[in-house]
Amino acid sequence: MSSAAAAMSSATSTVVASVLALPLPLLAPLVISALAFLATVLRRLLRRERPVYLLNYSCHLPDVDRQVNLEVCEYFGLKCRRYSDDIADFMRLIYSKSGLGQETFAPPFIFSGKFEKTLAYAVQEAEEGLFAVVGQLLAKSDVTPADITVLVVACSMFSPMPSLASMIAHRFKLRPDVKSYSVAGMGCSAGTVGVDTAARSLRSSSRTPGGYALVVVTENTSLNWYFGENKHMLVTNCIFRVGTAAALVTDVASRRADARYELARALRTHHGADDAAFHAATQMEDEQGNQGVALTKDLVRVAGAALRRHITALGPHVLPVSEMLRYAWRVATAYAAGNRKAAAAEVPDFQRAFEHMCIHSGGKAVIDTVARLMGFGPFVVEPARATLHRFGNTSSSLVFYELAYFEAKRRVKAGDRVWMLAFGTGFKACSNVWRALRDCGPDADNPWNGCVHRYPMPLPPPSKTHKHDAGVVHDSKMHKHAAA
Repeated sequence: MSSAAAAMSSATSTVVASVLALPLPLLAPLVISALAFLATVLRRLLRRERPVYLLNYSCHLPDVDRQVNLEVCEYFGLKCRRYSDDIADFMRLIYSKSGLGQETFAPPFIFSGKFEKTLAYAVQEAEEGLFAVVGQLLAKSDVTPADITVLVVACSMFSPMPSLASMIAHRFKLRPDVKSYSVAGMGCSAGTVGVDTAARSLRSSSRTPGGYALVVVTENTSLNWYFGENKHMLVTNCIFRVGTAAALVTDVASRRADARYELARALRTHHGADDAAFHAATQMEDEQGNQGVALTKDLVRVAGAALRRHITALGPHVLPVSEMLRYAWRVATAYAAGNRKAAAAEVPDFQRAFEHMCIHSGGKAVIDTVARLMGFGPFVVEPARATLHRFGNTSSSLVFYELAYFEAKRRVKAGDRVWMLAFGTGFKACSNVWRALRDCGPDADNPWNGCVHRYPMPLPPPSKTHKHDAGVVHDSKMHKHAAA
């Protein structure tokens, strides 16, 4: 040992002497480069954010007596006497093309027999979802209400007083110093926004050894059910359904062994400066004073444009260098050939960045657009189509229902990367990137437990796409769990 140490010391002395013997014009740049390298390493270490983990999550599965199919919808439309035959035919057509199945869930007032949307029914819808899912989550996570330091509740179309956050704090007796946030008007992006908000709040706290953030996301359609004849506003009746999810996020280092995922990155891009994007989805009243949500014909185009700008910002942070170089080469080749349109249509292969993707399942047209622009094949968008078929558009909670689908299929393995992508009104695109800390199977309360064996469903008729957009999954790692 002593001879080896002496030899190493001698070698070090020789290297140092050789470096010091260099001429000053060569020595100075070398020293500056070494100091710059050390400064960069130290800066990265000092600026590294505290890890934030997804400890667990739950998705609400309403009672069977809240299931709604085409027959129930037709019965409601006939008995309420609010729709003409032409409007009923239009909604029937939208429903048949929506991608929704026959087992989605509707709000309580649909089954009341009174055919009136009231505040009482809206509160009932909110309480049923919020209280059930939070109770399930706390029960299985070894976390008490007194441990919750941050509460984030998101609901776009219902903002009562007291707030939904106060309703949860009252029901579960949360601590007096809990930081509560009520997020409204964010549309389907509120789930990913809520996670980002919770992570930022935890990281900004000086609390030791850390805290727990409860993120609860839901939508409330009771007061926004539309009884008029504006076709842009009737679409929401056909595709929006009941759904709620809750997630426990923590920065407590000792809970890493219990956590399912680590948050690797969160990104939000806002496109509200563009008029078409801002007005793509709007809560409004029609000429007769009937309130609802209008989805314009520009919505799908706006979503595509927002997606392109969003992945431009996200790509450098998640894509491997090899894929970035391949993408640059394809664009340069297209430009060199004089084909600017083909160059603009090029998109990096994000299947090389993620093993699983919870893409926005707000509607069949949106799923088709994302698949076409990103070059995704049927296997990639299977969870989105399955979620839309089984639960409908549940708005902000839909990405958690998709994550539950992956786990019900037992596809998530330790080290896998998961991309949650959602679009919101305004117009926003939001991403959460997770890294699985362990193999993740379904919990006892997974909403897919009784039906996942029926999926994937037969593929829908192909959309009209360009040949080069007909996406095929090439990443072999993405296929290794396909047997599920």
